[in-house]
Amino acid sequence: MKNLIFNSFTLLGVFLCLFSCQEDDASIGDIVAPSNLVISSEIFGQDNSNLYGDGSGVVNFVAYADNAISYKYFYNETERNAPSGELEALFTNLGINTYDVTVIAYGTGGLSTSISTTIEVLATYSPPQDLLDTLIGDGTKVWRMKSEGPGHFGLGPVGGTVPAEWYGAGPDEKVGVGMYDDRFIFGTDGTFTHITNNTNDDAGTDTSGTVFGRDGLISDLGSGGNVNGADVENLPYADYTEDYVLIAPGGVETISLSGIGFISYYIGGSHSYEIFDRSVPNELVLRSTDGNGEFDWWFTITSVEEDPGTVVDYELVWSDEFDTDGAPNAANWTYDLGAGGWGNQEVQTYTNNAENVIVEGGSLKITAKANGSGGYTSARIKSQGLQSFTYGKIEISAKLPSAQGTWPALWMLGSNFPTVGWPHCGEMDIMEQTGWDKNTSLGTCHWFDNGTSANASYGETTGVANASTEFHLYSIVWSEESIQISLDDVPFMTLSNSADLPFNADFFFIMNIAMGGTLGGTIDPAFTEDTMEVDYIRVYQ
Repeated sequence: MKNLIFNSFTLLGVFLCLFSCQEDDASIGDIVAPSNLVISSEIFGQDNSNLYGDGSGVVNFVAYADNAISYKYFYNETERNAPSGELEALFTNLGINTYDVTVIAYGTGGLSTSISTTIEVLATYSPPQDLLDTLIGDGTKVWRMKSEGPGHFGLGPVGGTVPAEWYGAGPDEKVGVGMYDDRFIFGTDGTFTHITNNTNDDAGTDTSGTVFGRDGLISDLGSGGNVNGADVENLPYADYTEDYVLIAPGGVETISLSGIGFISYYIGGSHSYEIFDRSVPNELVLRSTDGNGEFDWWFTITSVEEDPGTVVDYELVWSDEFDTDGAPNAANWTYDLGAGGWGNQEVQTYTNNAENVIVEGGSLKITAKANGSGGYTSARIKSQGLQSFTYGKIEISAKLPSAQGTWPALWMLGSNFPTVGWPHCGEMDIMEQTGWDKNTSLGTCHWFDNGTSANASYGETTGVANASTEFHLYSIVWSEESIQISLDDVPFMTLSNSADLPFNADFFFIMNIAMGGTLGGTIDPAFTEDTMEVDYIRVYQ
């Protein structure tokens, strides 16, 4: 536990007011200069035996003034913005040194007030040679996010000791957001170079020259990008260079970056990354607290570049192109028939009638219809007992119904379903669409978790435009290591596979439109009929 002494400097009357007399601006309210500015400091590791700290050179500052809206610090030829007034600063000159620190508090209309203090800080840390060799090498060593590893990026509680305790990204889960093509170089001269677009070894999935970060914090870098929940994806940002220094506050090896320097995901704050684990060659597990003080973020980076030769070369092993008019090919498809809700309070009756299912004009057409008596008919075809596969890449080109209350699905069930039942057999939903939101596609896996003796599932959603008027590609890449679901070749859901899950044996395909039920919801009272068209289904291995 760190021992800190809290020093408060209330320097009333010893400040510089940088403002002139002017009228208030109604657009920003009263123009008032900050007043009663105070600054306090905590030197890391300071106690009665270590008056100048533990040698790490870390000092935490807090500034506060009435009517202040932001703050800026100046120290040791460094300038740092601190919107909240809180700042973790680093002083690395070896030995005990005295530093002047000035903070400016800004109010409305640009009016400001400043205050200065001095601190004496001890810096003694000299990083071990094996750490330097690991991080820097000869100065040309290149690091990247270990995107292929489970939990390479995630978050947990502040001070947690379990990597990515609350959330860990699955292999390649964050493709296309501006993270995986970033590269990092720690130079022998103390420079940190962040290449925001590496085109040599990346598959070209990330947008050129963009970065990824936390909404509300990444604004430090500018504007733009796509807001996705709490994240901002693909914010345009050019390559840059900052400085880095290795420190060890509390004995914990730490990489401290200057300015806006960051690794893989912008979280604001002090830009200090604790080295949690470096026992694996060419790999670092890093932990950093975000600028809001809410989470610890975890990063696994590697200096091993991806080998383009490891890209999977898929070959087509089976398909149905739906190019022969009439009933679906009996060598590929059979039917689920009847009513009964199907476990989800659905209201349709499934048939094998041509009015509900037919191959016509180069596509499979599954049509849900109102029967005129308050009921509905539809179709659910399946490849059970005819075509089943373990692992591979499956692509389905489809155009979906648009009517409220329709619940279309393209999905897979474990072939052992008749003997073990659901969810023990496992379920992979390549595409589902609710009855009330026709601009979103769901990708989900379901299974039975033996550890908790309960049903389990994991899924994500993605936006889809013109789903009912244009064909889109719904696909899944399924291996022993992971399950990745994509829309139009853009992954949006990834689940790490393992021997504990049921996704390591044959699965068969199901295509259907349900009516109402848990994901269908309320059916449009004026509904007459609507159709899902499937252009093709293809399996590659």
